[in-house]
Amino acid sequence: MTGKIVKGIAGFYYVYGEDGVLYECKAKGIFRKDKIKPLVGDDVSISVVDKDACVGNIDDILPRSSELLRPAVANVDQALVLFAAAKPAPNFNLLDRFLIRMGLEDVPVAIGFNKCELVSEAEQKEMEELYTSAGYQVFFCSVKEQIGLCKLKEMLQGKTTTLAGPSGVGKSSLMNYLCPQAEMETGDVSRKIERGKHTTRHAELFVVDTDTFVMDTPGFSSVYISEIEAPELWRYFPEMEEAEKECRFTGCLHLEEPDCGVKARVQEGIIKKKRYESYRQLYTELNQIKRY
Repeated sequence: MTGKIVKGIAGFYYVYGEDGVLYECKAKGIFRKDKIKPLVGDDVSISVVDKDACVGNIDDILPRSSELLRPAVANVDQALVLFAAAKPAPNFNLLDRFLIRMGLEDVPVAIGFNKCELVSEAEQKEMEELYTSAGYQVFFCSVKEQIGLCKLKEMLQGKTTTLAGPSGVGKSSLMNYLCPQAEMETGDVSRKIERGKHTTRHAELFVVDTDTFVMDTPGFSSVYISEIEAPELWRYFPEMEEAEKECRFTGCLHLEEPDCGVKARVQEGIIKKKRYESYRQLYTELNQIKRY
């Protein structure tokens, strides 16, 4: 029988079987010998040891279509990064880091802003244009007020999606809406520091529909992109790709060089100033890392 690993805890793997039953499984010793670690999201073949107790063994890990390092998960089709539109205010530099991280992993990304009822239409439009101008799909929703959730659910249909974002933005509440059976703990945002309590402690895959899975991951407060060489950073800002062709100099860093196509588009408002400022900040950070 085949199935998909939806959770792994303390050496046990919980596999959603093709028969719709959840099996508690152990991985065969051959995986440890070959230094292969089963991942949440893996499609596997299992042998059922006890049908009544829903216990089995993982016999084989089927070929992976993708593999993420952070979090360590397999076979993800897309990522939905969720931030709050307000309370807490979105940290766009952190969001940009996540977009770059997914670019490194070659995973398509959509951006969701929850708590949309807390900001004006003008503020929503500004946030939307900041990222649609870079080629990203942007959703506004409110789990609390039940706004925009049907459109969001359509985007998830038929795919395995990793749901990620900082703590306190409503990820667990959204998971409870998508999968009422998940019964996830929801955390309140600390009024003092406007950070959320960490309510998700491990990656877990939830079944939304027969062919639709959503993976909730622990909330992040930082995203590391240190493996990128500073001169290559612009490649992870999609809106710079066409503009780079208009640069006078080959290898333009889009910083102080004259006749720079990127800077020209920033001046024209085609590339958003906030995104360009984020690029400059991240470039400086990466440029200061010592390479050995």
